[in-house]
Amino acid sequence: MQMNATYTSFVAVGDSFTEGMSDRLPDGSYRGWADLLAARLAARAPGFRYANLAVRGKLIGQIADEQSAAAAAMGADLATLVGGLNDVLRPKCDVDLVCARLAEAADRIAPSCGQLVLMRSPGRHGPVLERFRPRMEQLFGFVDELAARHGALVVDLFGADVLGDPRMWAEDRLHLNAEGHRRVAEAVWQALGHEPELDWRAPLPPFVRPGWAARRVSDARFAREHLLPWVGRRLTGRSSGDGRVGAHFDAELGTARPVVLGPSRTEG
Repeated sequence: MQMNATYTSFVAVGDSFTEGMSDRLPDGSYRGWADLLAARLAARAPGFRYANLAVRGKLIGQIADEQSAAAAAMGADLATLVGGLNDVLRPKCDVDLVCARLAEAADRIAPSCGQLVLMRSPGRHGPVLERFRPRMEQLFGFVDELAARHGALVVDLFGADVLGDPRMWAEDRLHLNAEGHRRVAEAVWQALGHEPELDWRAPLPPFVRPGWAARRVSDARFAREHLLPWVGRRLTGRSSGDGRVGAHFDAELGTARPVVLGPSRTEG
């Protein structure tokens, strides 16, 4: 890898983590770490091209089948591939199959891009993380093997304790909030060899635990607004990404439609 390289194009592949949930903008759209990173890279390269093909709820097989070919066809200087966590968080999961489908996507994208970036995804501290930790660690171990095969970078978000802090996560407890996405963008920025703009691993101030009543209200709201709808989708075989395509993806042609970002675009 050429450290501190100037990238002229970037394609992002994955699920809700890369789509940008839940870094919500005032107009209701999502931004997220990939958009933040693209804006910073664009400031260094006039005519910078960017496509975010990620869609919420996608399993790794869908990512491999629906996004990887379009990403490969773009021939970007930089490509990020993050997926598989939606699979390992389901009650039944063949992790070996998840790894195989992730490898398919990487094998398709890596030869056509200048630099492939993979990630060990963050996990919110709590009982859900501990329940699925063995699966996640198996997947992330394979990510390291896959990176070695393709000369890819691995950004270890799972190993950053601060990204497990519940205050880095949205109310749905499944997606990072704006601060979490900002730190992920910085982590990738630094992994690409650029000068740090902040310490993305810096811990938050000491946590003051809410009172019993406040926790019960929060738990009830979480169950009503997020947990029950999620269970309903699982029982009916639906996904939050059904009918959606990536922000820069032409569903009819099956191709990426990169947008051109310039130095005038800001992160705000």
